Amino acid sequence: MTRKMNYTLWTVQWILALLYLFSGSVKLIMPAAELTKLMTLPVLFIRFIGVAELFGAAGLVLPGLLRIRQELTPMAAGGLAVIMVGATVLTVQSMGAVPAIMPFVVGLLVAFVALGRLGALQQMRRKLCLSPSQS
Repeated sequence: MTRKMNYTLWTVQWILALLYLFSGSVKLIMPAAELTKLMTLPVLFIRFIGVAELFGAAGLVLPGLLRIRQELTPMAAGGLAVIMVGATVLTVQSMGAVPAIMPFVVGLLVAFVALGRLGALQQMRRKLCLSPSQS
């Protein structure tokens, strides 16, 4: 992986982590009545998504910063991409296609991180001559 690509991935990861920290916190702090005005999902499911977003935000940056279990970063990004597919579909259904551009683009960005970090892990494994079962 080139240095430029690594910097790009780190920049995108930090921006996404801050976005998901904000979004997840709002879903946990906002009163139930306000949450159900915005989304037609059960409150407990919205709160679950908020917790998943907070853990996803941590998974985007902490493994790389701490240099432990770095395979968790592409997994966290993949999980967040799944959440964004749902967000895009729900936004299209409730508000139309134009407002759905934001969750769609965020979904593309987390998919970019997932694929970029997965590729970096595979390169690292090849350099160390380890098979996936040995790590």
